[in-house]
Amino acid sequence: MPSHIKVRSLFFALSFATIAVYYHVAYGVKDSVYLTMTEHWEDAYNLSSGINNTVNDFLQLVEKGDELTINQAIYRIDLNWTESHEIMLLESIYFSQNERYANRLIRLLKQKTGKNFGFDFDKWFTYIWNKNAAYDDTYFEFKAKIHERIDSKFKPYFLGRANQSKIRLDEVRWGGVVQDGIPPLRNPIMISATEADYLDDDNIVFGISVNGDSRAYPKRILAWHEMFVDTLDNTAVAGVYCTLCGTVILYKTEHKGVNHQVGTSGFLYRSNKLMYDKETQSLWSTLEGEPVIGPLVGKGIKLDYLSVVTTTWGEWKKRHPETTVLSSQTGYRRDYSEGAAYREYFATDELMFTVPNIDKRLKNKDEILAIRLSSLADENLAISSKFLKKNPIYKVKIADINFIVFTDVTGAHRVYKTENIEFSSYDNHSTATDEAGGSWTLSEENIKNTKGEILERFPTHNAFWFGYKAAFPNTRLIK
Repeated sequence: MPSHIKVRSLFFALSFATIAVYYHVAYGVKDSVYLTMTEHWEDAYNLSSGINNTVNDFLQLVEKGDELTINQAIYRIDLNWTESHEIMLLESIYFSQNERYANRLIRLLKQKTGKNFGFDFDKWFTYIWNKNAAYDDTYFEFKAKIHERIDSKFKPYFLGRANQSKIRLDEVRWGGVVQDGIPPLRNPIMISATEADYLDDDNIVFGISVNGDSRAYPKRILAWHEMFVDTLDNTAVAGVYCTLCGTVILYKTEHKGVNHQVGTSGFLYRSNKLMYDKETQSLWSTLEGEPVIGPLVGKGIKLDYLSVVTTTWGEWKKRHPETTVLSSQTGYRRDYSEGAAYREYFATDELMFTVPNIDKRLKNKDEILAIRLSSLADENLAISSKFLKKNPIYKVKIADINFIVFTDVTGAHRVYKTENIEFSSYDNHSTATDEAGGSWTLSEENIKNTKGEILERFPTHNAFWFGYKAAFPNTRLIK
């Protein structure tokens, strides 16, 4: 066909399509009539381009583009619909700057899915997550390009990584900040306990100890930064605080001679923070310390983690008078007063980001102690902190390993492997007694008796119930 005829045919087809779209929107004509009116538009489109660029069509729904371009995109999405388009249409609506088209796009989603959730995005996401994943490789490109508009550093997280993912991409959600927009504290200033006059004894701290190097990180500061990167006793570590899921985990960042420089990605998976590493921009699970999207997936990398104690400043410095503590001089201007960060979120049981399923055996933000064996993925135990406060000495078994959980007066938990030793009492502080009458002293590294026998500490951490259950659906609960 001569080029001038192609152009003329395209002109009349687009003009007719524009009228068809106008009638469809303004007068609510039936979909069958609408599709009949636009049949010629499809022919003209194929003449002019021969390519249906799915990603660009969905991106057009986000932009404040001209009416004709957006109408063309909507038409092609409608015409070429597959189940894999559900998540892309939903995220396009979620990020859209085109308010005038929002209702129309919701109607299209309703028509294609048979569901009617209006603008309740949590219900839409939950609906999609509770089906088998339907997206294809195109979604990785779409995910990269739609988030690139927020932060160019987001693009490498997803682009070209369809074969480098071990989690569902449609469950990866932007958390509302750019990369390291919640700034990690790298090699922060630590001060002595006597210098920490900004802290009150009842303030919550996260206590860690590595080979006698004891440190306290106040919740009131760490909640604003969600991560610290430091070196303790020549050990490179990263303390990761997922405020949304109530978890602080201390990782050794070196694995097989490589020290992975991690940061805050800006994304969540099942409301759990995702980290990234600077070298490969792979995304990492906070709860498991391993890459989940990117070139490091499948490389056998899993960071070792150490214990963190959630306690009060008064109790921590009593146990560790030589401790250092995070200085309030962080280099950032924040309201570091007790309870200022995430005040509203912590005050209710409501979630900021939903998860596929809610287990109502506990409230969403009820705190649990997580005990899991990294070598046995299915061996996972969550014990209610309220239960442990009522049972300050509690024996439990995972696989063939016996553990004892000691809970002190502040509600802080310490877990030790017990071998075959049975404990009969605990003073809710630092001394326990076995059934033979032997006295044992608790420390952050181990528990030791007067004979010099030693039982090692087992790394554990606390978490909110909803986030831990979402990450480990098969976890066993004790409450």
